[in-house]
Amino acid sequence: MLIAQISDLHVAPDESFMRKFVDANELLTRAVEYLNTMTPRPDVVVATGDLTDHGTADEYVMLGEILGGLEIPLYLLPGNHDEPDVLRAVLGTPDYVTGPTFDYTVEDHAVRLVAIDSTTPGRHDGELDAAQLLALEARLREQPDRPTFCFMHHPPFETGIWWMDCIGLTGARDLEAIVRRNPQVRLVVAGHVHRPVSTVWGSTLLFTAPSTAHQTAMALHDDCPPRITTEPPMLAFHQWTGDGFVSHATVFDKEGPDLNIAELVGDWPSAKASILERGPMHKGSSAVG
Repeated sequence: MLIAQISDLHVAPDESFMRKFVDANELLTRAVEYLNTMTPRPDVVVATGDLTDHGTADEYVMLGEILGGLEIPLYLLPGNHDEPDVLRAVLGTPDYVTGPTFDYTVEDHAVRLVAIDSTTPGRHDGELDAAQLLALEARLREQPDRPTFCFMHHPPFETGIWWMDCIGLTGARDLEAIVRRNPQVRLVVAGHVHRPVSTVWGSTLLFTAPSTAHQTAMALHDDCPPRITTEPPMLAFHQWTGDGFVSHATVFDKEGPDLNIAELVGDWPSAKASILERGPMHKGSSAVG
């Protein structure tokens, strides 16, 4: 199963500051086109928050128009830049959301998808309260042997980017304890920090996706000013192999051509067959590594 992750879309009107820095709307449109034309296509797409820049009705209309072109099942979550009530009012409540928050579970795929709503009304930092954590653990205990993929907006760990960590997640340690008690949770993904960052809790991988709009500068000490950059927009992909997840971050809006290494090899069919044998690959062989 292949899960695509789009995060921190920041859809905004033409006159906004964000659209003057990067055209987040156009970049999201290109991301949708990229996903639709992939071979093979992802089985699902999860959107991990900051769907819009200000959470206005006009922005959700724009968001709906762009994401309406996606030809792959989509599961979304709000982020701190969103207004969930406005999202529901404009786009309707998705069928997979059955309660007052965006905490939900999807059972229709090879891996169980568990959404965790980390947003807090009126605040940029996130929080998981006691009732929410209790309900989450009950959901996980329903199927202790089924591989599970959890997704949320705020990362439940310190990334080292100080100004993002300061608007992080209250309740992260309690979530960690729950995940450690439920090792069927093989991967927890988030957004919020606009960078690919990873860590582990026991046997569980944690990963934050880069943004489809702009990235955050890698500022690893508190003397660094908070900066956003025009590093390339990116998508994340999480491949379930049957034994675990393998996660990738990739640029979807790049400049310049690719170089087909096969064209550099005189006898590519033989070289490919040799590579596929996975045996020793001696230097000076026709295969390129």
